Amino acid sequence: MPRMETEQRTVTANGITQGVRVAGPPDGTPVLLIHGNCSSALFWEPLVRRLPPTLRVIAPDLRGYGASEAAPVDATRGLRDFSDDVAALLDDPTLFGAADARPVVVGHSLGGGVAMRLLVDHPHRVGALLLAAPVSPYGFGGTRDLAGTPTTPDFAGTGAGTANPDFVARLAAGDRGSDAQTSPRAVLRAAYVADPASLSEDEELLLDSLLSTATGDDNYPGTATSSPNWPGMAPGERGVLNALAPTWFRLADELVAVADKPPVTWVRGDADVIVSDTSLFDLAYLGSLGVVPGWPGEADCPPQPMVGQTRAVLERYAEAGGAYHEVVLPGCGHSPHLERPAEFVAELLALTTVPAS
Repeated sequence: MPRMETEQRTVTANGITQGVRVAGPPDGTPVLLIHGNCSSALFWEPLVRRLPPTLRVIAPDLRGYGASEAAPVDATRGLRDFSDDVAALLDDPTLFGAADARPVVVGHSLGGGVAMRLLVDHPHRVGALLLAAPVSPYGFGGTRDLAGTPTTPDFAGTGAGTANPDFVARLAAGDRGSDAQTSPRAVLRAAYVADPASLSEDEELLLDSLLSTATGDDNYPGTATSSPNWPGMAPGERGVLNALAPTWFRLADELVAVADKPPVTWVRGDADVIVSDTSLFDLAYLGSLGVVPGWPGEADCPPQPMVGQTRAVLERYAEAGGAYHEVVLPGCGHSPHLERPAEFVAELLALTTVPAS
């Protein structure tokens, strides 16, 4: 079988310039790939190589990543700036062969949240949903239970203030080294996958993807505000990490209420350290380990049950007339499509054969 190869394009949609990687015939079964935070469409390249050439693959760079314009992210809209950009691509006849295309939408991490937002706002444009290690429908951090109850009124300990400033500085500088624990390469190896060997010959390409992230107050990580609650900061109104914060991104009820419910497959690794009930990027969990001083304790600030929240919301989705399928990959980290490609491709192809509702 010939290998799928992507073609880099530049389009203008939703008022901004977007880089889009395209593969496969225009009349092929459409698949839309939405990457996660601190990455780009390049992060999908190892997956695209494994896909059959009968698919039409569209992989955009979200604003502020890859070849797309570093347009400001209005965090008060949650992830809607991103999902609106992606939705605008669905109407581009040069990308999708049919004017009413309903692709299988695949979202990784932050991209999973973008995919959920796309489904809520444009349910008639989503044929099926594959969520790969997605952010919780209640946002990232700052919630205590399966219902997404806030730990503090201002969701302290979430948003841009949680970013490691040395990592941000190295990201902005294009650091390709590996000596520092906070270097982008070290973070790629330690957090994006459970076993760095799974990056293999694609490590440089994946690092390119990570380093394409636009940094600053309007992009990654965004702005922070002070808080009287531990650990002293709360989300601001600009930038990516604030758009992920539960202050602005909470769509559980909207997701459950979607009238047109396509099937959902949720793929995750049981060794994920980013989206996890014991996430190493959740300040409440780090506080419980003594890494962040002053933690007020389990009663006041428990770690976010990210996985449990997603499962609870998807169970509600199913009870309301939808269907979901959870796939747990043992020993897999945050990037199932890189670490367990055969299983991931199988789940994706299964969704491409589901008739549109």
